[in-house]
Amino acid sequence: MSTLAAARRQLVQHGPALALAALLATSGTIHLVKPGVFRPLIPRSLGDPDPWVLGSGVAELACAGALAVPATRQVGGLASAALLVGVFPGNVTMAVRSRPDARSWAGKPAVAWARLPLQVPLVAWALTVARSARSARSAR
Repeated sequence: MSTLAAARRQLVQHGPALALAALLATSGTIHLVKPGVFRPLIPRSLGDPDPWVLGSGVAELACAGALAVPATRQVGGLASAALLVGVFPGNVTMAVRSRPDARSWAGKPAVAWARLPLQVPLVAWALTVARSARSARSAR
């Protein structure tokens, strides 16, 4: 097999998982470095938003790490899907609270409401990664 063909095979096999890992790692890092962006997502009924914001950032980083390693990719995909479903109420909260004069870009109505339908393909992506990892493991 040529080097180009091998590289293409590796990209097809690992690319979707690594891309999702990069997305979650970026988001998780932002949660930890700039938690103020995410505080408005936390429903008031949950109390102090900081533990929720930091916890979800750590969870995103853990999912990213699990997705990056083929041996843990199936669990990482399932955990990522669960996390994305779990944070959906926060995205709804942010959309409902969004204002045109919000200081953060994430609090603007166009961004906040656009995030909601994006959760569906993200969850599907995570589940596809999990299924692909399971198939790859059973093919060995």
